[in-house]
Amino acid sequence: MERIAVIDFETTGISPSDYCRVTEIAVVMLEHGQIVDRYQSLMNAGVSVPGFVASLTGITTAMVRSAPPVEQVMREAVAFVGDTPLLAHNASFDQKFWDFELGRIGHSRHQRFACSMLLARRLMPAAPNHKLGTLTRYANLPDTGKAHRAMADAEMAANLAQHLAGELRQTHGLAHVSHDLFCSLQKVPAAKIREALARHRG
Repeated sequence: MERIAVIDFETTGISPSDYCRVTEIAVVMLEHGQIVDRYQSLMNAGVSVPGFVASLTGITTAMVRSAPPVEQVMREAVAFVGDTPLLAHNASFDQKFWDFELGRIGHSRHQRFACSMLLARRLMPAAPNHKLGTLTRYANLPDTGKAHRAMADAEMAANLAQHLAGELRQTHGLAHVSHDLFCSLQKVPAAKIREALARHRG
């Protein structure tokens, strides 16, 4: 599979706004089944971290206040990602924060997001649920560290993406797995995934 940038954000809430912003980003580059590069930073968007978020992530208001400005971090992340295709777990969440923060620095996204959660729902239907930590344990993937910190979650999502690519090759007999294939399959209703995979094999 070609090079893919796997992104994870930690944030102060669930929907981006002037009051709900990013606090941390991690990007790992997945290429030929291996993580080959990493970028991670806390960032200061000028907002406080709610207590329940701090207890979940371990990221406090004091930590983000001493972090680099969000504009600097996002420019570094954009330069790191370049035109590489994107993937995240529950990508609709990370995509909206990525797009929101890009807009604030005068950039826009050109590449698509693949979603490892949507893919897992189709390719790992027997999993107890499709949370990232659950899927990691279910598939016996490596423990990457504290959940709800951006680098640990990005590495988990990268490992899961590689596992899903392996499922497509070994279990479903697909010779070539790509980011485009991920994006195509995640749109297929779960009940019709076998038909879709048969068409791809053909």
